[in-house]
Formats: sequence, structure tokens, C-alpha cells
Amino acid sequence: MRLRHWTKNGFVFFALVFDKQLFQPEPFARTLAGFLLFCLISSAVYIFNDLADLEVDRLHPEKRKRPLPSGQLPLSVAWIAGFLLATLSIGMAWLLSTGFGQVIVFYFLLNLAYSRWLKHIPIVDVLIVAAGFVLRVHAGTTLITVERFSPWLYVVTTLGSLYLGFGKRRAELALLNQGAGSHRKVLEGYTIPLLDQYVTIVSAATILAYSLYTFSAPNLPPNHSMMLTIPFIVYIIFRYLYIIQVTHDAGAPEEVLLSDRPIQIAIVLFGIALLIIFYFQQ
Repeated sequence: MRLRHWTKNGFVFFALVFDKQLFQPEPFARTLAGFLLFCLISSAVYIFNDLADLEVDRLHPEKRKRPLPSGQLPLSVAWIAGFLLATLSIGMAWLLSTGFGQVIVFYFLLNLAYSRWLKHIPIVDVLIVAAGFVLRVHAGTTLITVERFSPWLYVVTTLGSLYLGFGKRRAELALLNQGAGSHRKVLEGYTIPLLDQYVTIVSAATILAYSLYTFSAPNLPPNHSMMLTIPFIVYIIFRYLYIIQVTHDAGAPEEVLLSDRPIQIAIVLFGIALLIIFYFQQ
């Protein structure tokens, strides 16, 4: 079920936080419920993805340790768990909100297509991963009554997730070296210099897009104090780039998030600054 990957579902809270409804009980409760349901549907996706990649994962130096490739978990249990999680999350999502239920179903079908076909197509594979993050953000807007949620946040989410996706591909290519294609077919369509160019483009575009958001969104303070959060975003992007290029440990962004102390500190400081500017500044 990859519980560590549940951190990605935090994007569901974007609408709640950036629309200034974080401390309103009902919107918070609905968004929290949506977050939990997204965790369940994403776990179903991970199970079906592992079932589809079983033979390839057994040859991977890290993925072969997962429960299914290693034989620790029976395949029958995985199939039953996947169907139960998918059925439960889709049914509950539809009860929570029709719009949210539609997003959950589309996310599930898109990821099944990704697991079966789309992950083998260079560039498209990363675009689909980025779409998953954008869907999480959009899901959050279906759970509450959005007043002034800036579309710039969709742009930032798209570019930022492309940055993480191409960075992950680069790390995988560097780790697996000459045998990369036998572990993940899509890596045959990439080279490290090409991925470095992609990473450079989307990282610069992410900083630019977030900077534009900080002084153009309709619900920000008129004194442009939100621009004070830009250095935190720049640092997080640069730090992750350092991890990709120097420590070569960016194969799993969620692991970096849960283990890299400088990034954790930067995220906490960003969150504090965001709360002060959005909620406590007069």
C-alpha cells in the first residue's frame, strides 16, 4: 500500500489552505475525509501497479524487496485488497461529493492506463504522474466552496511535479546505469543530459510561476508580503537538485521528503510564513 507515498495526497489540502479556510471546521473535515479516501485509492493503484510489474520488479535492486516481488505477500491477497480498497474509496468518495467521486474515478482509470501502457512512453509517463498531482489539487476544490483559489496554483503544481518526476527518472537512470532499460522500459527513451535539460527547464519555470502567483492571486495581502515565501521555494528546489546531482539519492521524492532534514525545515518555515501571511496578518 506504500504508506509513505500518502504524503503526496497532501495536495488535496491546497484548496483549503490557499483559499483561507484552514480553520473552518466543516471544510477541514471534508478535506480530511477526501485526503483519507485519496490515500485508499492511491494504495489500490500501487497494488495493481506492483501486480503488473511483478516480473520486472524482481530484477530491480530495490523494488525486489517489496512484499509482492519478494514473495512475502500472496498474490491472491493483493488482488482482493486492491479491489476492496478501490470499491470502498470510490463509493465513499461519491457519497462525499459527486465532483470528488468523478475525480477519484478518473484518477483510478488514468493510473490503470498508466500501469498498463502509458508508463512505457517517454515524457508521457512523467506527464501522467504530474496529472495525478493536479487531480489531487482539483479534488480539494470539489470538497469545499471555493471563493478565490488562484489558477496559478495549478500551474505551479504541474511544473513542480514535472520537476520531481524528471528528477526521479534521472536518479533511476544513474542508479541502474547500463541495465536501466531492462528494469524500466521507458528509461531507454531518456539520457542523463536530456533529463538534466528537462529538470533545468521545469525548475526555472516552477520558480517563475510561483513568483507570479505571489503577487497576482486575488486573495493575497495587498502589501505583496507573500513574496517573502519565494526564498523557501527556491531553496527546496535547489536542495532537491543538489540531492539529484551530488548525493544521487532522489529515486523516490517521498523518501527525500521524509528523510532530508534541510528540506523538512524549509517546508516547516514555509508553512509558518504562509500561515502568518494568510491568516494572522492584519
